[in-house]
Amino acid sequence: MSMVWILVIVAAVVSLLAFGVSRLYRNPRFPHQRTPADEGIAFEEVRFPTANGRSLYGWWIPAEAGRMDSNVAGADAAMASGAGSAQTPPSAPTLILVHGWGRNLQRVMDYIVHLHGQGFHLLAFDSRNHGSSDRDRFSSMLKFGEDILAAVDFAAGRPHADPERMGVIGLSIGGAAAVWAAAHDPRIRAAVTVGAFAHPVEVMRPEFTHRHVPAPVTSVLFRYFQWRIGQTFDAIAPVNNIAHAEAKFLLVHGDQDVVVPPSQAHELAAAARPGHAEVWMLPGRGHSDCHQHKGFWERLRSFLAPLKTSP
Repeated sequence: MSMVWILVIVAAVVSLLAFGVSRLYRNPRFPHQRTPADEGIAFEEVRFPTANGRSLYGWWIPAEAGRMDSNVAGADAAMASGAGSAQTPPSAPTLILVHGWGRNLQRVMDYIVHLHGQGFHLLAFDSRNHGSSDRDRFSSMLKFGEDILAAVDFAAGRPHADPERMGVIGLSIGGAAAVWAAAHDPRIRAAVTVGAFAHPVEVMRPEFTHRHVPAPVTSVLFRYFQWRIGQTFDAIAPVNNIAHAEAKFLLVHGDQDVVVPPSQAHELAAAARPGHAEVWMLPGRGHSDCHQHKGFWERLRSFLAPLKTSP
């Protein structure tokens, strides 16, 4: 067999494998089943534009929105239109809430419940290819980051929202994307990440090893994924971007996290500007239960409190 045919066969096999792996790692997509109305919280359903001409679905919860009387007829409709909320202050900071891979904005419901009425506007949204937002081929950390920037632009234009006082709370890949977004938009003054990774390769490579993907094939797949994304992993890696951010970071991580190693949080902190990042390692917690840790909400509110002070 000639070398040309050998190369053709190898290329075909790698292409099929790459296609198969891409299908394997395609994120699941499902709509939310609950809304803030189920918690008695006034909100508004919104859509706003993002990159590639797509649009995102979200919930806008105005600052100081109060709980509504569950006995009032038609409460669900009133909440969805934003009716019944308490008087909004003249100008308030905004917190953007970002779910993780394969989830939707319902994932941040606990954050909405504990942070509404605390002097912040809240904006939760579905990233592209998730929940009720538009499809856009494949998902990536970069797309999550672009969607966060789109959310910042949208929030900055809302009535009574201070465009210079933005915070982001991101879970898992949403947290990694929050670091990237903060490095690209100085309006983000504070970011809380929960289970964020420092570099995508450091999370993907062990997963491929666990699935017994040969190292040479893994190398080819990484090149393929970077070609699809349009940027190298090094270029978008949070650890290589965090030093460019003016924001302060609270890097929350469970010391029992088996999805993203706890060492990733320390790598991020070490790469940040001096005094701009702190690691909060939670004993006994994993990747998805950090918010159940005692004192979690008090620590978040304390970290985010400076946003309430005008710059």
